[in-house]
Amino acid sequence: MAKFAADDASVVVIIGSGAGGGTLANELCQQGIDVVLLEAGQRQSSAAFINDEWDSFAQLAWLDKRTTSGSWRIAKDFPNLPAWICKTVGGTTTHWAGASLRFHDWEFRARSTYGEIKGANLLDWPVTLAELEPYYARAEDKMGVTRTNGIPGLPGNNNFKVFYNGAIKAGYGQCHTGRMAINSRPRAGRNSCLQLGFCFQGCKSGAKWSTLYTEIPAAEATDHLELRTGAHVSRIEHDARGRASGVVYFDASGVEQRQKARVVCVAGNSIETPRLLLLSASGKFPDGLANSSGQVGRNYMRHMTGSVYAVFDQPVHFYRGTVMAGAILDEARNDPGRGFVGGYEMETLSLGLPFMGAFLEPGGWGPDFARMMSLYTHTAGMWLVGEDMPQESNRVTLNTAVKDQWGLPVPNVHFDDHPNDLAMREHAYRAGTRVYEAVGAVGVHRTPPYPSTHNLGTCRMSAKAEDGVCDAHGRTHDVPNLFISDGSQFTSGGAENPTLTIVSLAIRQAEYIGAQMAARAL
Repeated sequence: MAKFAADDASVVVIIGSGAGGGTLANELCQQGIDVVLLEAGQRQSSAAFINDEWDSFAQLAWLDKRTTSGSWRIAKDFPNLPAWICKTVGGTTTHWAGASLRFHDWEFRARSTYGEIKGANLLDWPVTLAELEPYYARAEDKMGVTRTNGIPGLPGNNNFKVFYNGAIKAGYGQCHTGRMAINSRPRAGRNSCLQLGFCFQGCKSGAKWSTLYTEIPAAEATDHLELRTGAHVSRIEHDARGRASGVVYFDASGVEQRQKARVVCVAGNSIETPRLLLLSASGKFPDGLANSSGQVGRNYMRHMTGSVYAVFDQPVHFYRGTVMAGAILDEARNDPGRGFVGGYEMETLSLGLPFMGAFLEPGGWGPDFARMMSLYTHTAGMWLVGEDMPQESNRVTLNTAVKDQWGLPVPNVHFDDHPNDLAMREHAYRAGTRVYEAVGAVGVHRTPPYPSTHNLGTCRMSAKAEDGVCDAHGRTHDVPNLFISDGSQFTSGGAENPTLTIVSLAIRQAEYIGAQMAARAL
């Protein structure tokens, strides 16, 4: 692995090693560009992953202090855990389920398609599906997405078979085991899925794509990457011209360090990315770095989510096999006649017994809860995921009354469901119930949203500087050598799981940065 001096101002510094940061690092290194990749967590491996939910949670999850506010139920159920993301090399690509779907064309044109929605801060993306399609194709090939490039779909487990038969009987026509970045056969040096059932705990077979064991080792092999773990970035610095000049971070020993940079790219997820920009306020940028629009931290989206679990007379053993290899896509359309704009998907889901106890009905107790738990082996489950509305009031701010282990203000995540979100969730709950009742469910349970894994917005793309934080390539409007490289650049959320789009944008951004550096424009 390469080593770069702290005063080397020629390097690109990337903050965060997940889907955006890890992919960007490799793509830049393959161009011969020197990169310092800063990751707040530690490096694990497939061998080190733990097939136990609570122990794995402690190993991978981002557990630094956070606070919440707003009317969303998470503020009551999980007030210090608004998001279930990871603090480790590879970021949340260690934890994600692998679902990899492209946005629809109209989802890039949310404002034009939906019109004015009261209370929603809708905006069209400054990039179209046609522009992104070549990068989607490259991402699908890189990640090994099933049902693309001749890669067969994953086999269906019992949970999927119940789900599929219910979907067909309920009248749905688009149901299969999904487009998953999980090998259905050995490919690109990665094994095929062993159906272990612990996808959220890190893939011990390496079948699931993660930057931990794909992008980052490939970047290291170029001798253009230095990965620094246990590096918690506290602020981004700038020069007199207002250009990013470097970052300050606490190293693994808690000692403050400074790394100079030619370009800085922030990929800390949609909570830590705006927090870092706000922490980087200065005399020149009094409201936070790249925040002349006042949009840093705003328009936080987490997708409309919820779960439906059903109990059957016969055992299902839904916890055996790939967690999310199953999707019904029929509802992922825009049909305002349903009582809301945008669409949603239904995707198979299973939780281990410990997490089922925690998440089935947070704070729940009594005979109904006990009955559901006692029938765990007879249960089938699905997750609902759909487009939520961006709202300016849904935002990440600094809570100056609460400090983290470094003495920095923690992020506060404020969220209120939009009426469109509530209408969509109710429709999705009813649809999920119909699917399971069509195959003889003897009981159906609605579960409220979990701490979010799909954190989006907060530093959104916009054609005009006053409407957002960055442009179509993730380059901030205010600071020409500062880029947003994760899901916080999303202008709207779409119905689809976001990782494929994050990776596609990272490939495109790397191409742009490389060209700009070659032209001495950066």
